Amino acid sequence: MRQNNLSVHSENILPIIKKWLYSEKDIFIRELVSNATDALNKVNILSEQGETEKSDLKISVSIDKKDKTLTISDTGIGMTEEEVEKYIAQIAFSGAEEFALKFQKETEKDPIIGHFGLGFYSAYMVASKVEINTLSYKPNAAPVFWSCDGSSSYSIGKGTLASRGTQITLYLDDLEYLEEARLKELLNRYCSFMPFPIDLNGKPLGNEEPLWNKAPSMCKEEDYLNFYKKLFPLDPDPIFYIHLNVDYPFHLKGILFFPKIHRRFDANESSIQLFCNRVFVSESCKDILPDYLMVLRGAIDSPDIPLNVSRSYLQVDKNVKQLSQHISKKISDKLSQLYKTDKEKYIASWPEIEMIVKLGALQDEKFYDRVKEILIWKNSEDKWTTIPEYLERYPEKKVFYASQETGPILSLYKEKKIEIIKAPSPIDTAVIQFLENKTSATFQRIDGSLDEALLDASKEKNVLDSEGKTESSRIAAFIRSSLNQKEVEVEAKSLSSDEIPAFVVIDENQRRLRDYMILTQGKTGVPFPTKKTFIVNTNSKLIQTIHRLQENRPEIAQEIARGIYDLSILAQREVEPGDLEKTISNQTRILEKLTELISLP
Repeated sequence: MRQNNLSVHSENILPIIKKWLYSEKDIFIRELVSNATDALNKVNILSEQGETEKSDLKISVSIDKKDKTLTISDTGIGMTEEEVEKYIAQIAFSGAEEFALKFQKETEKDPIIGHFGLGFYSAYMVASKVEINTLSYKPNAAPVFWSCDGSSSYSIGKGTLASRGTQITLYLDDLEYLEEARLKELLNRYCSFMPFPIDLNGKPLGNEEPLWNKAPSMCKEEDYLNFYKKLFPLDPDPIFYIHLNVDYPFHLKGILFFPKIHRRFDANESSIQLFCNRVFVSESCKDILPDYLMVLRGAIDSPDIPLNVSRSYLQVDKNVKQLSQHISKKISDKLSQLYKTDKEKYIASWPEIEMIVKLGALQDEKFYDRVKEILIWKNSEDKWTTIPEYLERYPEKKVFYASQETGPILSLYKEKKIEIIKAPSPIDTAVIQFLENKTSATFQRIDGSLDEALLDASKEKNVLDSEGKTESSRIAAFIRSSLNQKEVEVEAKSLSSDEIPAFVVIDENQRRLRDYMILTQGKTGVPFPTKKTFIVNTNSKLIQTIHRLQENRPEIAQEIARGIYDLSILAQREVEPGDLEKTISNQTRILEKLTELISLP
């Protein structure tokens, strides 16, 4: 058995890099400026060893429309002819990687960006020819010139550079990159936080030290707000923020903001920028952050995130999962701290953070354990409470809740001084079912059954008539026939209040299943049969009027009964959107019928 080495045909590799390695052509500017940054970082490191002078460290980008060239220059360590042959002419040989291994301790403070030795060749995505002029920092080094038109051959000789550094000139195919505004946009996108000054056609870009690199103790409130405005200039000020700074078991820095939800806000739009050693990588952190935190905004920088060769995509591994878990813990810790130290601010912020807390509790067991004591609800007294606090007041371990802020049934419970939890959010059905499994309590929606506390037995119409029927049963039978709906059962009860004529009850389990289908399928018109029970109040004057009219004017009594049912469905928001017009039309017809009972002069 023979053993040999793989070979690569150089004439084939550049077209592959040009067409397949990078997802966007714009990335060439990021790669070339990153290489320039590495060259300047190396000067910093070598100057500490006494091997060169640290002076005038900068990156310059210039456009020449006449010659159709774009030039990226730096005052970094430069290259000798031998190094050009080694690092440029050998594709995928990384000088940055070699330097980082040699100066491992020093590069922890000034990290080297490059790793794969391919970034330089991204220039050929936009250029037909690339030239390098370079002069090494080494004593007695000669300037070097290198040129290649993207084929497998290149020329190399004496250069013209008079001072230390490197100048890369691209002869452009894509003329859009000769526009200063376009270049400025790309440099601001990819290179805003590079550690060295960058100028475009002699004008400084204003790149700066990222706020996440500073210690939290050194940052003021206005610093965070200014940073947020830089990232999201059209947004209102955020609610609050979290400054991340982790050294073990991985390196992670960043700032995450809880944004205010406004009319233009798009929860599906990824708004957390991902950086690696201050270099912009992506606007998507969906693999680093769990779904329930994707509404957050800000920036995360970590040298430990595993990127693909083009540094455009994340490769998910155990480090990424650890990052996700750590960020989730930081978020829950921040929320818990806010609840304990500034409860008023926490409550005022609840509309914006509610979905994060509830989704997190549903999706992440550890997150739920950390936020279960700060999951708050408004009650029927318009006070905020947690479920544990509610259960302390009601030892029978039964939690009544309503899907609406107000309503006729809610007022019945308030009269009886029974506390109700308000749960109007679409996600609340899932949260309540989840909490039932986590606590010893039973949750009962107030329009999911008729609680005995609402009845007034002393006024129950139980006297038998000549046919052996009670008044209540006769009322129920008449209204049932008037509605003529198979899925609707009618019960006549004597309620404690005479102000509510009727309401609709839907079985708790059926409603939860229906709400779950609506939530998961993302539409309100999900066809799902739900049996309704129409509870009519025999103490109501309106129901008593129906009872009086059912003998002499049954057609009007039927119209009133159908009208009360329609209004009950409407009040409890159970009417289908397509049936709204029909409901209004029915109410108009009922009013017309009622005019027959009124004597007009």
